[in-house]
Amino acid sequence: MQVLFAAPASMWEEWSEPLVAACPEMRLSRDGDPAGFDAIIYAPGGEIEDLSPYRNARLVQSLWAGVERIVGNPTLTQPLARMVDPGLARGMAEYCTGWTMRGHLEMDRYAQDGTWRNGQIPPLAPERHVTILGMGELGRATAGMLSGIGFSVTGWSASGRPVEGIETLGATDLDRALERAEILVTLLPDTAATRGLMDADRLARLPKGAWLINPGRGTLLDDDALIGSLDAGHLGHAVLDVFRTEPLPADHPFWSHPRITVTPHIAADTRPETASLVVAENLRRAMSGRPILNLVDREKGY
Repeated sequence: MQVLFAAPASMWEEWSEPLVAACPEMRLSRDGDPAGFDAIIYAPGGEIEDLSPYRNARLVQSLWAGVERIVGNPTLTQPLARMVDPGLARGMAEYCTGWTMRGHLEMDRYAQDGTWRNGQIPPLAPERHVTILGMGELGRATAGMLSGIGFSVTGWSASGRPVEGIETLGATDLDRALERAEILVTLLPDTAATRGLMDADRLARLPKGAWLINPGRGTLLDDDALIGSLDAGHLGHAVLDVFRTEPLPADHPFWSHPRITVTPHIAADTRPETASLVVAENLRRAMSGRPILNLVDREKGY
C-alpha cells in the first residue's frame, strides 16, 4: 500500500522508522501523485491542507488524539481516525495522578521557612473526591489509576456511558459532578459544546478550595473567570498544561499568579513506538474493508 506522511517535516525522522517497522507492507513517502495514495498519516502543520486530490485514500489516520485541526476541513471526505495510543494514555494518567497527589497531600503548604506545621495532616485518598470531565480513553486510564490508589472518583461525559468500577454521570448531571469535585481533572475534547464550559458559574459550583487540573484543552476554560475565582479565594489552585495560545505568552498573567502552576503542554505525548502499532492495525483494516478503529464522528467533532 502507498501511504502519504502528511505531517511536519520535523516529524519524519522520529516517525518513519517505527511506522515502517510496524507495517512493512507500507510504502511510506512524503510526496507523490495524490491519486496514487491508499491512505494518509496526518498531523497538523504539514504542507497538505487540500485533501480533495487524494480521492483514492481509504483512511486519514491522525497522529494526534485531538482532531479539531482537521475535522472541520471541508476538503476532508475520507474516513478520519483519531489516535488512541496506550503510551499517551499512560502518560496522561501519570501526569494527572501526580498533580492530584500533590493537591491531595497539600504539599505546597510546607514552605521551607523554619515553621513546624505538624498539625496540618491531609486526609487519606478514600476521603478525597476527584471528578474527571471526559471519559474517553484518557479519562478512563486516569480514573483507573486514581481509583486504584483509593480515591473516590466520579466520571462525567456527555453520553454518560458506563465505565466499569467508576460512577459515571451524564449530560444533565454536570452540576452534580462539579459540586463533589475537591479535585477536578478536565480531559474533554475541543468542540463547540465544550468551549468555555468552565465559566464563572461552573467554577462557582466547585467546593471552596478545590484544585483544577487541565491537561485537556485550553479552550475549556474561561481564563478571566479562572483568575477571578482564584483571586476571590474560592478555587484553591489550578494546574494548567494547555492554553488558548501556545506557547503561552511570557506576559500572560497565568505565569505570575501564585495559585497557578503552568506546565508547557507536556502532560502526555503520542509515542511513535506504541502509536505506530495502532496506525498499522488501522491501515490493514482500511485496506481489507474491516471496521476502522477510533473513527471520528464528524458531527460530534471527536
